[in-house]
Amino acid sequence: QVQLVESGGGLVQAGGSLRLSCAASGRTFSTYYMGWFRQAPGKEREFVAAISWSGVSTYYADSVKGRFTVSRDNAKNTVYLQMNSLKPEDTAVYYCAADSAGLRLWVPKEYDYWGQGTQVTVSS
Repeated sequence: QVQLVESGGGLVQAGGSLRLSCAASGRTFSTYYMGWFRQAPGKEREFVAAISWSGVSTYYADSVKGRFTVSRDNAKNTVYLQMNSLKPEDTAVYYCAADSAGLRLWVPKEYDYWGQGTQVTVSS
């Protein structure tokens, strides 16, 4: 069992930055691929970024590539999402999730555990 708690969301102006954190419970955190997803009102949940269990491999949606960076600290059981050059279209609830298999990291239903989400609002 893995419990995930996101933090770091908030209101920021366009062009600004935020860093989201996702703290995980459980001793098996380092064996999971970790993903970040977001969901805007009236839209489906979409893939943002993911990172392998070791942190060596990272994956990004085209819409955030070059602006967002995913990282993890297995000693702290935490995964991060650094978001720079934020745009109003980045406004959404951001979720972290844990996936034991890592086969289709862009597919929400592949993930085993989810956090409760944190709101990110980017004003123009």
